[in-house]
Amino acid sequence: MENVRLLYGSHYQEFSLPLSPTHDVLLPRAAIANGLDPVELVKTALSTPLGECKILNNIGGQTQVAISINDKTRPVPNDLLLDCLLEELRQRGVPDRHITLFIASGTHIPMAMDEYHLILSEKVTSRYRILAHDCDDDDNLVNLGVTKAGTPVLINRKFYESDLKIVVGDIELHHFAGYSGGVKSAAIGLAGRLTINSNHTLLRDQNSVVAQYEVNPLRMDIEDIGEMAGVDLALNAVLSEEKKVLRAYFGQPREVMRAGIEAVNSIAQVPIREKYDVVIASAGGYPKDINLYQAQKAMTHASLFCKPGGKIILVAECREGAGSAGYLQFMQGITSMREVMTRFQQSGFSVGPHKAFQIARLLENFDIYLLSSMQPETVKSLLLKPMEVSLGSIRQLIDQEPLQSRVAILPYATACIPIMKME
Repeated sequence: MENVRLLYGSHYQEFSLPLSPTHDVLLPRAAIANGLDPVELVKTALSTPLGECKILNNIGGQTQVAISINDKTRPVPNDLLLDCLLEELRQRGVPDRHITLFIASGTHIPMAMDEYHLILSEKVTSRYRILAHDCDDDDNLVNLGVTKAGTPVLINRKFYESDLKIVVGDIELHHFAGYSGGVKSAAIGLAGRLTINSNHTLLRDQNSVVAQYEVNPLRMDIEDIGEMAGVDLALNAVLSEEKKVLRAYFGQPREVMRAGIEAVNSIAQVPIREKYDVVIASAGGYPKDINLYQAQKAMTHASLFCKPGGKIILVAECREGAGSAGYLQFMQGITSMREVMTRFQQSGFSVGPHKAFQIARLLENFDIYLLSSMQPETVKSLLLKPMEVSLGSIRQLIDQEPLQSRVAILPYATACIPIMKME
């Protein structure tokens, strides 16, 4: 018997597994940060920008700078990245009063001022203007036309009208955009609801999947939105699962993405011989499991390791429940995957309900269990199977499996993708 601990919110869930069936713990590959501390990594990135960055030569005391940062649902080390970036701007002569930080909310509920401390230091909140984006604030959106894919581009007006526009975030795997990072925090995070809905309709394309970039139509549409919004520069980090900076890149957003993707792939690819009968996956704790809306990404990654017809057990606290009123409302009265697909097709694409569509596609191939703090009836209403938060609940389910079954444990599911290992 072996005890296993998986991150669950800000703590752990511990459970025991029998020796049979056999199980493998699958982790992202260890990464080396070139022997440099995180501050040096970021400073080095800022001093060696990637791609064509002529705009850096024109920064001065009158430059109005807009910086897009992620909200509380993203584990970005803002203190480190922002401290270094703001010091760089200060050295280039930009006064604090000419810098505005935009919290990229996307379709999430905009963060209140009393939550800013969750993502920003007191030094930053006391010195800089901070605005939380609201995708439904039509008066503060500027219409920039449409992308090549036909997505109408509505972007935060104050951000767009700034002289220098910088995005700050991390590059990691994304379950349908391929990868996060680059212009995404502004192109989606500071966009209007119509833009986000229109872009996300592309997730139905077979190439809108994790670990795809150049051929991913949804991600390429994001790049088009970012270019139309005039995003000048990106400061992005590649993080370990302990939220430590392993790599840092600064410069032209596409070049930053290409460099970051190479690093992410070298860490995330996990070799396996065959897929598993059962996959037990943690989203990686808070904030990645703050709600089901976010934790579903781990479910998608887990499915890549699981045989069709197999079981997926998602361990995610979901302290804020489903995370989308639109998702919950869409699911009212639905009792089957077929009903999800029919209602989704009839009602037209919308962010929130799209989560129901994504989960229904997984449920077509897998049995999915959720171990969370959500009420069992709510979990059932979302067509998932609730599990009791206890030491023995996972063990009891595994005990029902045939002895020849194979079990995978993914402590950091969103940071892993499988690569088949040849014998």
